[in-house]
Amino acid sequence: MSWKDQTEKEEAYKLLLLQQKALLEGETDLIANLANSSALLNQTLQETIFAGYYLFKNDELILGPFQGNVSCVHIAMGKGVCGESAAKNQTVIVENVLEHKNYIACDSAARSEIVVPMKKNDQLIGVLDLDSSEIGMYDQIDQLYLEQYVSLLLETVN
Repeated sequence: MSWKDQTEKEEAYKLLLLQQKALLEGETDLIANLANSSALLNQTLQETIFAGYYLFKNDELILGPFQGNVSCVHIAMGKGVCGESAAKNQTVIVENVLEHKNYIACDSAARSEIVVPMKKNDQLIGVLDLDSSEIGMYDQIDQLYLEQYVSLLLETVN
């Protein structure tokens, strides 16, 4: 969604967190929660063209539940923005993917990206990946609220 100002953006994220909490209530199935979570992000963040998860399995990231165009299935640790975020265990924001040396082009329409690692008890579960068709779509406000969004989700993982 295009925000008029930062306050409007923060209010939208606060509502998103409440909706995420309600969706997760009483459900412990990871795949079901990831599927609903990606759908909620896709419905709320209209400028986002990919909202989904990559799960860590066999020393690589494997495409999980998502909303958007078809995407890369296998991503090596350290490769691309997703692999970089997972390997560094930190959120990575890329203002313009066309200028990012480690970018993997899974969707030619993507222009900016944010990836949030998902770790529980020092174990990598995967990453949340959002792509936008707009340059510079993601910032520290997105990071703050998306990290909280992932934390809520990880509370349901055993």
